[in-house]
Amino acid sequence: MKQMLLATTASALMASAAFADGHATDVKLGIILGFTGPLESLTQQMAGGAEIAIAEVSESGKLLDGAKVSGVRADSTCIDSAAATSAAERLVTAENVDGIVGADCSGVTGAILSNVAVANGIVMVSPSATSPGLSTAEDNGLFFRTAPSDARQGVVMTEVLMEEGINEVALTYTNNDYGKGLADSFQAAFEAAGGTVTISAAHEDGKADYSAEVGALASAGGDRLVVAGYVDQGGSGIVRSALDTGAFDTFHFPDGMISAKLEENFGDEIDGSSGQHPGTDSPGVAKFAEMVGDAFDATSPFAPESYDAAALILLAMQAANSKDPSAYKDHIMDVANEPGEKIYPGELGKALDLIKAGTDIDYVGATAVELIGPGESAGNYRQITFDGGKIETVKYR
Repeated sequence: MKQMLLATTASALMASAAFADGHATDVKLGIILGFTGPLESLTQQMAGGAEIAIAEVSESGKLLDGAKVSGVRADSTCIDSAAATSAAERLVTAENVDGIVGADCSGVTGAILSNVAVANGIVMVSPSATSPGLSTAEDNGLFFRTAPSDARQGVVMTEVLMEEGINEVALTYTNNDYGKGLADSFQAAFEAAGGTVTISAAHEDGKADYSAEVGALASAGGDRLVVAGYVDQGGSGIVRSALDTGAFDTFHFPDGMISAKLEENFGDEIDGSSGQHPGTDSPGVAKFAEMVGDAFDATSPFAPESYDAAALILLAMQAANSKDPSAYKDHIMDVANEPGEKIYPGELGKALDLIKAGTDIDYVGATAVELIGPGESAGNYRQITFDGGKIETVKYR
């Protein structure tokens, strides 16, 4: 299969060279997210964010002298690396995509990166894969992310809990790359700040009964239970069992647990709980919300990051004057960062004009984009609390 994919890539590169002067009449972006699985309550909004950027650029008619842009969805499942790899291979071999927005969860993102993207020279920009391990993954300069690493989220979690006077916690995490990476990052930061983690225990997704896991967490004790899991899977199972047994009544939720589904599942039962997910109160996020309107919840985690992921790929193509990933991958950091004229949601057509005219841009986007190090977000977070059964914003960090 790898040989077939490499041959397909070689053919695509030859075709790319053939239309380098006249440009393509069609640009395709794959959107590979967990439309089924433990984050499915987030992914419709994420896909919607990416598709708004795609439509904005396509309707402008300004990309590569009039190229039309379309998005092709594929299901990463979030948790099944084999299925995610197969879906990504279809995007490359059957759909002939020119770049990929995604994936969403860290484990499947790493699998797609190594098995498909690197093997075929395809650029990936993930809006939500946050494992610290992805910062050092072999990527040949093809992988970027508009969400910050969990190395940063662990520090933010610590700051939130310490400021609330929570110095002792029990910790449970979903048993995969995302959960383990975040749990390790948080525990290191929390203990360095003088806090105590009474227990750090993995849980498996898809179980009907989490009483044994909650029993161990309750025995260890703590002022709050940190649940580094998935809202549509075991994370919510842990919370339900903890509430039903009286083991814990307040929780701390990282990004994978925060969505409208959390309100639906628990309402005011978890009032007083805390959490955070990537987010900003920058002018760009307000502009993004205006563009979304009533189409979906613009504040849903990683929806703004998804708009930015698609936008960065398309702006980099314009900067490279090519949809060839080997050419435009070197321009993503350039369009994302200073110097240049600041670009916000709704201004992608303007940005394409500026780039064509040889003017530098600084893509601020919906999430105050700043890419650092290996091409990942520097990191802004929205701190939340539960009050009256609703997620309320405390502040931004």
